[in-house]
Amino acid sequence: ADVFADIMQVKGIDFVPRFWRALAVNPDHLESVWRQLKYWMHPEACGREPKLDARTREMIAIAVSSTNGCAYCVNSHTATAQKLGMDAATLGEVLAIAGLFNMTNALADGMQIEPDVRPSFE
Repeated sequence: ADVFADIMQVKGIDFVPRFWRALAVNPDHLESVWRQLKYWMHPEACGREPKLDARTREMIAIAVSSTNGCAYCVNSHTATAQKLGMDAATLGEVLAIAGLFNMTNALADGMQIEPDVRPSFE
């Protein structure tokens, strides 16, 4: 499929990962998910100037994947982040921060604490 060729080219790999092969049972869904992932995780391939560097994007993906319990995604994004220079100590820090905020979020929600401040993007 053309989507498979684009995945391999953009990611710089010579195989189609199992995740994408599984999504191919519904070609429209495959294309939609790839388009979104490509836009956010590979912005340069879309002609977009990213606000975050590639390693930071991968570290966010690791933290979210860990929180969601997705071993496939944790492994995939950790391997990519390692190629981008992330070492074991940095991974440990990413996971410690993710774990900390999982706990503090649960505490704040469970205790129904109202925010002290709210962001302003004006």
